[in-house]
Amino acid sequence: MQNILKKKSYKKVIFYTFIVICFIASVYFVYHNEAFYDRSIAEVIKTELEESTPVTDMYENDDHLYTQLITAVLKNGEEKGRLIHFTNEYSASGAFDQEYHVGNKLFVDIKANTNKNADLTGTILDVKRDQFVLLVAWVFVFALLIVGKRQGLFSIISLIVNALVLSFALDLYVKHSNISLIFISGVCILLFTVISLLLINGFNEKTYAAIVATLIGIFISLLITSLVMWITSENGLRYEEMQFLTRPYRTVFMAGLFIGSLGAVMDVSITMASSIFALFEQDHTISDKALKTSGIDIGKDIMGPITSILFFVYISGSIPMLILYLKNSSTLGLTLSMNLSLELARALAGGIGVVLTIPISLYTSIFFINRKRAK
Repeated sequence: MQNILKKKSYKKVIFYTFIVICFIASVYFVYHNEAFYDRSIAEVIKTELEESTPVTDMYENDDHLYTQLITAVLKNGEEKGRLIHFTNEYSASGAFDQEYHVGNKLFVDIKANTNKNADLTGTILDVKRDQFVLLVAWVFVFALLIVGKRQGLFSIISLIVNALVLSFALDLYVKHSNISLIFISGVCILLFTVISLLLINGFNEKTYAAIVATLIGIFISLLITSLVMWITSENGLRYEEMQFLTRPYRTVFMAGLFIGSLGAVMDVSITMASSIFALFEQDHTISDKALKTSGIDIGKDIMGPITSILFFVYISGSIPMLILYLKNSSTLGLTLSMNLSLELARALAGGIGVVLTIPISLYTSIFFINRKRAK
């Protein structure tokens, strides 16, 4: 027994040492990877505020315009090591521009200069943010590993695999427009559900019950949503934000709605299945009636928070546009209809899926429990 514990501890030490080495190596690489970029990168070494001007627009919105002089050193390319100067104009609101600080690394465009000895000048294209993205990603990875341990590791693997599947699916649709996006989304949902639940929860009756309940719940939710949209002729849905698409916007909306509801439905199904199976494991003689009563109580407890999460997730992305419309004297009705109609439709569709999945998960779990009893 002690040898087994020692082996497990030894494996943990090796694993966490490997993770730390990967963390250090990736951080070092991302802070010194300028040579791998085709675009010119410059690091800011000096900034100076040259001018500040208060402005007021026709709707009495106050703002400030600033002019900033920037000196940077080039980090890659033929001009590596040379100084380059920029003039940056930005506003206090920072909607389409921003202030730069010492230490920022910028993607730049170098202006041609016939005088070889003169200082270089150019324009700023964008900020190099990969180091910040990497650090946030590692915080997420460490949090999953510390809290979830083995399941956290499989959650990371599941996330990576699902991201690759989605990327491949979208690439397939872009290159082959004759393939139905709804069909591609359906296949993705099947793969996402199976991969995520099997990797995280393993091959057992609880996982199988959650997979079946998730798929049934999400497809019934889509069917009801499609039926309601057909009956109402999609009145109230504003597709203006999709006006630049060259593909059928209704199909794209339905596919996004399809995948967007999956997370909440999957969460409900695995929570219900885990709870019902936990009750059965504690008392193998528990009756189906008791399981149903307990399952309904559990479903009532999780139904409200999950639907609220869906609402907040979809609505939060529209807050900047809501403020923009209202600050520019648009009416409240126009502002809400232009920016929230699709988000509310997605939230309602996801809520339908959540509510339907609760009884579906309950009876699916009881079905698999009875199979387990029979064995």
